[in-house]
Amino acid sequence: MPDGSDSLSVRVLTGLDAIPAAEWDACAGTDNPFLGHAFLKALEDTGCVGAGSGWQPLHLALSDPRGRLLGAVPLYLKSHSYGEYVFDHGWANAWARAGGRYYPKLQVAVPFTPVTGRRLLIRADAPAGTAEALIEALETVARAQGVSSVHVTFPTEAEWRQFGEAGWLQRTGYQFHWQNRGYASFDDFLGELASRKRKAIRKERREVADSGVRLMTLTGADIGVRHWDAFYRFYMDTSDRKWGSPYLNRAFFHRLGEVLGDRVVLVMAEDGGRLVAGALNLMGADTLYGRNWGSAGDYRHLHFEACYYRAIDFAIAHGLKRVEAGAQGEHKVQRGYLPTPTYSVHWIGDRSFRRAVADFLDRERVMIDHERTELMDASPFRQEG
Repeated sequence: MPDGSDSLSVRVLTGLDAIPAAEWDACAGTDNPFLGHAFLKALEDTGCVGAGSGWQPLHLALSDPRGRLLGAVPLYLKSHSYGEYVFDHGWANAWARAGGRYYPKLQVAVPFTPVTGRRLLIRADAPAGTAEALIEALETVARAQGVSSVHVTFPTEAEWRQFGEAGWLQRTGYQFHWQNRGYASFDDFLGELASRKRKAIRKERREVADSGVRLMTLTGADIGVRHWDAFYRFYMDTSDRKWGSPYLNRAFFHRLGEVLGDRVVLVMAEDGGRLVAGALNLMGADTLYGRNWGSAGDYRHLHFEACYYRAIDFAIAHGLKRVEAGAQGEHKVQRGYLPTPTYSVHWIGDRSFRRAVADFLDRERVMIDHERTELMDASPFRQEG
């Protein structure tokens, strides 16, 4: 704990209106756009989170005796398990069968965003022990709220270890990320692939180019109202077909363009002058984060081109270290996106339920490691020696 921790104050904020953007961002930093005040408040202001969404903000703010914010946590009271991408529906069902009440629960996360990043947002000059104080505060709030559990999804590996040292249950998963090994061009990247994989990617890109569909990679002021309106239509169509319940609304995408337009990388596809598909990315300090995709029609290989290959093009051109392509999708491996560990941690209030979940996680971890090994064995990169 920090020196003088008895005089630290913890506030529970029911919205980001309660804290100035500069104070929050002094803790969140600028590396990851999803953690900033602008992104999280856009979700609140447009009603994507808040009343009726099942995501009620209860953000933690830890201040020193002078009132200076030392750390913060993006925290939500949840009445369901949707929009998290680390699945605990089986836990909820098991606890209900045992006569328990799993919901509400607390969730430390960026809503609807399976992107790794800090979850304990701490000022660079905060005293040692601030992280431990925030973890303790989470447990205190959980008991005060009477919730079954607290879940921290997609923290950094360092935070995963910190929570584990505090006695939280640790879980692992994986996503598919592309790593920039100092490539000068897309062809430079292809040169590291096995011949068959290299030819397959070139064929896919050529078919899209020959189809007559024109792709544009737009950022900042180049993104207009018509682009956002079209992208929202694509997003809704894809959500209706795949999930049935979209998380984001039209107002959110327009607000995103207003407050974070310089971090948005929007790949749009046009056919005969008509916008037909799009892929939304956000750019961090060294990473391009692929977020949403949508299409108004069935265009062969267009998804791969817009979401994966154009993202690689952009990352190489702008010297970014990696592209994170989001959740799921084993097909990404053959396109150079390799399985990369992700993490979550879990606080369970009931001791017997905690033991059952811990046993499940021990067994699941073995399975996850086995899956990652098999996927790595299918890597398209040439094997040395």
